[in-house]
Amino acid sequence: MRNSLHLISLWLMLLLILSCGGSGSKARAYLSEAGEALESGNYALAKMKIDSIKILFPEAFDEINAGFTLMQEIRLAENRRNISYCDSMLRVNYTALNELLNDFDYVRDSRYQEFGEYYPKIYPHRSSLDRNGLRSGVGEKGALFIESVLSDNAIQHNRIRVTAADGSYAESGRVTADGFNYRFSTLNRNYEIVRFTGSDENGVAAYIHAYRDQPLTLHFIGNRTVNTALSDAAKKGISLSFELSTLLLDIEQLKFEKERSEVLIRYLESRTDSLQQNYR
Repeated sequence: MRNSLHLISLWLMLLLILSCGGSGSKARAYLSEAGEALESGNYALAKMKIDSIKILFPEAFDEINAGFTLMQEIRLAENRRNISYCDSMLRVNYTALNELLNDFDYVRDSRYQEFGEYYPKIYPHRSSLDRNGLRSGVGEKGALFIESVLSDNAIQHNRIRVTAADGSYAESGRVTADGFNYRFSTLNRNYEIVRFTGSDENGVAAYIHAYRDQPLTLHFIGNRTVNTALSDAAKKGISLSFELSTLLLDIEQLKFEKERSEVLIRYLESRTDSLQQNYR
């Protein structure tokens, strides 16, 4: 109801503007068509009609000014529609998220972490040191990471490659930064663990997700290369992590788009209100 009253008020204001000038009928026709396109939800056509007034009738100052006012209303409508779309998609994504999170454990150390991490239950993070392979997780905001775990092989590996029988492969970047590439020893074993995230992960998780039903070989690459078969549990865990990361990042993007539209609406409404007051 508020939007309808706002449109009526806008059209009355535009008529007042046009009544004060002698603009041509063709320019007024374009402006009228822009208003009709706005009311029907065809915002692209409405903007094209307004832009055409400036190009075809550069001296139709009243219609150009009225078109500027109408353009604000078009942008308001676009952002309201965007918010509605974001709300709809967020409902769908949160439903999917609640179901997917059943496959994950959430871990957060309040002493060190502002946000927690999700680990796939099928490949328990705590017991992953018992085997050579890949483990994965997802940050609370959607950042995916893969960690390579290699024991009893001092090769100082800093990258990995995953290959399939058809010859295709995905390879990580080289990780050398402290905190992402580290080694330690227990009474029985030596370990090398490298975390791949962001550009260093380089699509390895997406590749494993695509080939999750096929045998895959993992290559630890350092001063020499150690190979091992990637277990079904690791493939499943990484696939789930990839799906969760994609979903969380989509949610964060939708939240950002919605917030941006809300800010733009507040700005446009303030400008429209100011313009209306000037013509009272």
